[in-house]
Amino acid sequence: MVGLSHYLILGALMFAISVIGIFLNRKNVIILLMAIELMLLAVNLNFVAFSHYLNDIGGQVFVFFILTVAAAESAIGLAILVVLFRNLHTINVDDLDQLKG
Repeated sequence: MVGLSHYLILGALMFAISVIGIFLNRKNVIILLMAIELMLLAVNLNFVAFSHYLNDIGGQVFVFFILTVAAAESAIGLAILVVLFRNLHTINVDDLDQLKG
């Protein structure tokens, strides 16, 4: 039987992996975006787990709002990535200061 603690441990593990991914890789924009998305998915997993455990639909409804914001964040992040690659032919985060103007 899979209980609440299993979901919380999985969510904490996913969150920790995303934090480690952010701190270990500060050069590649794509990996940073994926780590942020993994962090949001870990939070969503915890919301759904608590919502199911407490028999309250509020957490599951809130997840839809979080997913909407995550989709917008991904679209903006990928747009910035395309501009960065078109102008500088690299996706290095250190080169973002050259996009002034």
